[in-house]
Amino acid sequence: MNFRGEKRSNDTHESKTDPDALQARKSEGKESKLSYSGNLLVENRNRLIVDAELFQAKGKAERDAALVMLEQIAGTQPVALGADKGFDTFGFVEECRNLRMMPHVAQNHTRRGGSAIDGRTTRLLGYALSQRKRKRIEECFGWLKTIALMRKVRHRGVCKVHWLFTFACAAYNLVRMRNLSAVSAA
Repeated sequence: MNFRGEKRSNDTHESKTDPDALQARKSEGKESKLSYSGNLLVENRNRLIVDAELFQAKGKAERDAALVMLEQIAGTQPVALGADKGFDTFGFVEECRNLRMMPHVAQNHTRRGGSAIDGRTTRLLGYALSQRKRKRIEECFGWLKTIALMRKVRHRGVCKVHWLFTFACAAYNLVRMRNLSAVSAA
């Protein structure tokens, strides 16, 4: 069929083989594809995956998954969270502060209402460090897409894809720990 010029949405278009997969776009001007939203929580020192969540690809799935993963962090010490511009919303920043997290998210000044991150956070040296280190998570996603074959999953349904995503993250951690131990032994 030719859908050129027709507005596509999750209400009008559904996958016949995987009804759990929803249409999502990576950025403005890009085409929408049926997908899931895989989210990772990575510690910056050794780049090991601490937690992995997979949700249906909806508008707030990334922020919701981040809050779910942050609630599971044990301890009383404050933790810094580095994230991109998509997390710069007043609700997310406030919820992070309620969870005793330091939200080191990139500022989005083009958003209506301005950035939720103010001078209290940006003046800290840790904020600049978090902004440099937060890009390390892309190495994890790159490995998962190329080596673990997560770019195009072969399973259907949220439960099966979540299991496969978690399994691939565990495999990444095993490979990463092997590489770290080889470096420390040398």
